[in-house]
Amino acid sequence: MFGADNSIENRLQSLERNLEAENPILLAAVKSFREMDKVAYRMGFLRRSESFATMIPWWPLISVLGTFSAGKSTFVNDYLQYKLQTSGNQAVDDKFTVICHSREQQVHVLPGLALDADPRFPFYQISEELDKVAAGEGKRIDSYLQLKTCPSERLRGKIIIDSPGFDADEQRTATLRITDHIIDLSDLVLVLFDARHPEPGAMQDTLNHLVAKSIHRSDATKFLYILNQIDTAAREDNPEEVFGAWQRALAQKGLTGGRFYTIYNEAAAMPIDDDARRARFQSKRDHDLAEIQARIHQVEIERAYRIVGGLEKQARKFEERYLPLLGEALRRWRKLVLVGDAVLFGAIIAAVVAYTLQAGYWQGLSFSAPWSDTLLANPFYAGGAAAVVLLLFGYLHFLVRGAAAKWVGRWLTKQAKDSIERRGLLGAFTRSTRKLRSLFIREPAGWGRNARRRLAKVIGDTDSFVQQLNDRYANPNGAHASEAPKAPDLAPAPAPVAETAPTVIEAHAEGAPKA
Repeated sequence: MFGADNSIENRLQSLERNLEAENPILLAAVKSFREMDKVAYRMGFLRRSESFATMIPWWPLISVLGTFSAGKSTFVNDYLQYKLQTSGNQAVDDKFTVICHSREQQVHVLPGLALDADPRFPFYQISEELDKVAAGEGKRIDSYLQLKTCPSERLRGKIIIDSPGFDADEQRTATLRITDHIIDLSDLVLVLFDARHPEPGAMQDTLNHLVAKSIHRSDATKFLYILNQIDTAAREDNPEEVFGAWQRALAQKGLTGGRFYTIYNEAAAMPIDDDARRARFQSKRDHDLAEIQARIHQVEIERAYRIVGGLEKQARKFEERYLPLLGEALRRWRKLVLVGDAVLFGAIIAAVVAYTLQAGYWQGLSFSAPWSDTLLANPFYAGGAAAVVLLLFGYLHFLVRGAAAKWVGRWLTKQAKDSIERRGLLGAFTRSTRKLRSLFIREPAGWGRNARRRLAKVIGDTDSFVQQLNDRYANPNGAHASEAPKAPDLAPAPAPVAETAPTVIEAHAEGAPKA
């Protein structure tokens, strides 16, 4: 009765098959997600067609952010060794592009709906978030997002997001909302600056949103700050001053530590006549590019920790956030219903008293009316009158329950942080206030000793998963190097395709990540 339906069960089984050989620890994490789903199904927090396991990306997610013309698309093409993204000196793309692997050699470009409606990707139901920015914006999802497929082997098992810049005034609020969503889900965030324009107006947006707001995050180490196209500084009398200017700009936003990388694209670089200076620039670029690519490669490990951390975070939310909110909502609802019942009961008593007074049944405090001559003296009619009063009270009571539930439900949805919480809290509250459930049960429906035990086990399992990941990727016991897991080498990528525009089709990509 409270299990997942066939569609979600098939997807979870497919995910488990994919993880069985790749990462047994994450396979066990899927089972923990299933346990948490059971609690959510019983509470009404999740529909049977949903699962917490499908609400997070299971593939390593790398986002490339920054200003327009900072070389983001060129950087992506260089990494993939594939001419996928259109690049140039001017802004060439105003959409977030989600890039995933495909077995087909032909590049496919799919509309934003392919991402908004598919829970396997990081933008599932993002249209609801856009509607918060402005009513109706969610219907324009294709104006913000697109999905591209690419056969590059470097992309296998990963998702890369190439973003537009921060200069789009008309769509700035929606762009920043999507950017925040991406940052929260990403395993690695590459923030690119354009060394050719040290003082662009848009740089302030980038510094404020991607530096000042990120340095205090618990996952701040996933941000890499990259000064791109640094070859333009080679003609300066003191190129080191360019580096220093950018470092000071970052320091003003609070970033005083961490690595600051400087790179450029060899094919598009300006000629550097001085041999010594050219060698110095190339050496620095090659060193920094190697470090960046190493971090990209490392993202598969960080992905595992992210998923386990997401599992623990979701489990703790039940007791630390959802239950207190539901408890407060039920308390408010109960208070409204009791007040409403008191008003109804008082109104019915007042109506009965008024009727009997008008009929002359009461004279002062004594019975003076000939009760034996009234219909009320007949037990059959008296019982019928009482039943009518009770039925009327019951009918009005349930009307009050429903009205109070709608009133409190609106308050509860305002407390939600996102669409998932909003639907979940409202679903759990609706189940807890259904007609046949007692008004005086204080705990939400579906919550009890078994649910508490399940969530405690899930939280305990996450600690075990972290320890297993540490044992797998670290070497605390000094085991021989041959026993430690090795990171796979980057597979050679196919030769770049001709620089032609990719074909746009309206079908799903065969090679998209499958859950």
